[in-house]
Amino acid sequence: MEFIDYYKTLGLDKSATKAAIKKAYRKLARKYHPDLNPDDDSAKKRFQQINEANEVLSDPEKRKKYDEYGKDWQHAEHFEQQKQQQRSYAGGGFGGGQRQSYSGSFDDDNFSDFFEQMFGGGARSRGTGRSPQFKGQDFNAELQLNLTDVYTSHKQTLTVNGKNIRLTIPAGVENGQTIKIAGHGGPGVQGGPKGDLFITFKIANNTKFKREKENLYSSVDLDFYTALLGGEVTVDTFNGKAKLTVKPETQNGTRVKLKGKGFTKYKKEGHFGDLFITYDIKIPTNLSSREKELYTELQKLRS
Repeated sequence: MEFIDYYKTLGLDKSATKAAIKKAYRKLARKYHPDLNPDDDSAKKRFQQINEANEVLSDPEKRKKYDEYGKDWQHAEHFEQQKQQQRSYAGGGFGGGQRQSYSGSFDDDNFSDFFEQMFGGGARSRGTGRSPQFKGQDFNAELQLNLTDVYTSHKQTLTVNGKNIRLTIPAGVENGQTIKIAGHGGPGVQGGPKGDLFITFKIANNTKFKREKENLYSSVDLDFYTALLGGEVTVDTFNGKAKLTVKPETQNGTRVKLKGKGFTKYKKEGHFGDLFITYDIKIPTNLSSREKELYTELQKLRS
């Protein structure tokens, strides 16, 4: 049977601590557990190797033998006997000086066998008589919504793996954001806890506003005369309209802030960011002859 590098099996090196071994084992055992990978023979084999590696490396005495003798660690006592005999021979021991030697065959087919019966015994942990518990598989789902859908919190029913799950969509959730619904994943293994459901939101902007977290941005066309002389302009907000006072001689690209007229803050219903309006001044076109005369006079006055 081919030699299995236990450290490599757990993704570790020889300097790994006991805690690191335990952490690596639990992570891999859960990933390849047969209950989470039904009808997958490769996962079953991998699970056996992982359990075997943990059986040896988590036991200080076995690990010491394995580190010294590698694949023949189970025959360590025979090697130690040979070493003792050699030391005795060198020191003139055994009285008559008759040499004894060990000629047993280290058959690899006997190595890595002691976990072959694991599944027949229900994958029980050695020495405890109990099966290890693992958290159930996590589920992942995507939910597509419009920006207007997440302005306020609302309830929605999702169907995940044939099960209907009713949940509250929190106001202010962002595109690409993932939230966890605890305990709505797969069933636990050997009595372990259920997995979790992770929902990633895909939010399409169906408005003219640009959103950055709880703040909104928009451009508003402003006619030349209002920008020059001042006045009022009505602008759209996310949930209505607002009237703004325009100062005389307002320049193109001027930005004004409407406090509290932005988007809902995440999980803070009734709290909003700000709306920033940028003025885009429109120069009049198709001037009449009289308008051109007047603008020419104004030009002369300015110069």
